[in-house]
Amino acid sequence: MSIQTFGQWLYTTPVAATIRETVWIIPTVQAVHILSIAVLVGSALVSNLRLAGVFAADEASPAVIRRYLPRMWSALGILLLTGLVLIVAEPGRTLNNAVFWTKMALVLIAFVLTLVFQKPLLQSPPGGNGSDRSAMTKPVAWLSLALWTVVIFCGRFIAYT
Repeated sequence: MSIQTFGQWLYTTPVAATIRETVWIIPTVQAVHILSIAVLVGSALVSNLRLAGVFAADEASPAVIRRYLPRMWSALGILLLTGLVLIVAEPGRTLNNAVFWTKMALVLIAFVLTLVFQKPLLQSPPGGNGSDRSAMTKPVAWLSLALWTVVIFCGRFIAYT
């Protein structure tokens, strides 16, 4: 079964029809999706700017990561749920869209970077500065910020492609 065939089938399901026809569902889900994006990107911004040495330099990196990484995971979970609802409602708009798949790949890459470079800092003692002194930390922090920025733009452009 092709993605296009699957999308056409999904569009005709009663669940998809209910989501599309109930006037408040899509705007509510979109609002929650956008608020979750703000939480995720805001947390990534603070965490990565700390790792880049630009923000909260007086605070240990592990402390900043401990504070914001759980928020990123929670926001990602909400984004996956709300995104799934939006896909079910209009599968043709997303599943056949190269920008959507680019966005999904970039989200995956950004979270792998987060796991590889931020999660180890959680193992550091609360007062310690952790392993954020590696030569790769700053470039990876900036790369992560760039990835999240492109993810936001891709999300916006899904509607126009």
